[in-house]
Amino acid sequence: MEEKLAKHYTAFETILEKAKSDFDLKWTKKMVPNAAFKDFVLKKTLGTGSFGRVVLAEHDKTKTPYAIKIMEKAHIVKMKQVAHTISEIKVLDCVKFEFIVGLEFYFKDNVYIFLVMRFFNGGEMFSHLRTLKKFDEPLSKFYASQVIMAFEYLHYLGLIYRDLKPENILIDHVGYIKMTDLGFCKKIDSSRTYTLCGTPEYLAPEIILSQGYSKSVDWWALGVLIFEMCAGYPPFFARDPMRVYEKIVSGRFSCPSHFTRSLRGLLGKILQVDRSKRFGNLKDGTKDIKGHDWFKEVDWDSILNRKFKPSYVPRISDPIDTSNFDSYEEEKLRVAPKEEYPNEFKDIVVQTSLPT
Repeated sequence: MEEKLAKHYTAFETILEKAKSDFDLKWTKKMVPNAAFKDFVLKKTLGTGSFGRVVLAEHDKTKTPYAIKIMEKAHIVKMKQVAHTISEIKVLDCVKFEFIVGLEFYFKDNVYIFLVMRFFNGGEMFSHLRTLKKFDEPLSKFYASQVIMAFEYLHYLGLIYRDLKPENILIDHVGYIKMTDLGFCKKIDSSRTYTLCGTPEYLAPEIILSQGYSKSVDWWALGVLIFEMCAGYPPFFARDPMRVYEKIVSGRFSCPSHFTRSLRGLLGKILQVDRSKRFGNLKDGTKDIKGHDWFKEVDWDSILNRKFKPSYVPRISDPIDTSNFDSYEEEKLRVAPKEEYPNEFKDIVVQTSLPT
């Protein structure tokens, strides 16, 4: 087992080195919008949030389905998220990994910013977890292994993710995951950041305590996700967010009786308030996690190469089946005779305006 894991690390390191070279090259290049609104036909809203909405669309010529994140510039400016949004586009445009949603096209019109990504019709992990109540440990392990490799990829590039949760994990048509929403993703390399952001139940203690943090917060969030997948609820929860924060900082949580001993042991090592003892953040990095007893049966290369057959696959009837997504009331997009906030978004060239 140790020999097989060592071979995996050798091969994966080569993949990461090539990925970083590609990322660094693209990171230095100027962003150039590569599509226009007239290229797509909007179909149905897939999700909404403080950012705006995600809409299923088809490419007018190829008929390829896409998910388009539509963000209103006025809202971005009002929320003081201009730099944040530009950074999200830059990161999405530069990352390319099997278990992370990347950017296919992006553009703006007079009112909105459009980010076009591949459509994964299995829906959000959150929906399936809500339906099944909880995942068994083998399925949770399968999902967690992909998150781990996605984090290894991002961290190798000098990025931290900061927004892991079931709502930000999509399932594709064969059951593999795609981490989405890189809005909180930040390039920090070897430095620290102090921004308070993320979902309360998934925040690491160092974020809450404003101690300055780096990649350690993603490993804490992994522990929260593994717990929630296996239990059906997060390890730290309360109606009042401040009470949630108190529980997180204390680091005390209780595992359900059905958790195996190896799972309890792993969670105790990852959900560790002391960063100097937290798995993923020690000198051996992810080797401590991947080599843990709970992951001993995982064939990392098989999963990375999508050769492992998952035990659960969403029901999908066709490429544009949206049955795995909730329904939302549709809203007509706003139009404007001239470009709004041209200076704030001058780095993104206007391609076209919405048809009136």
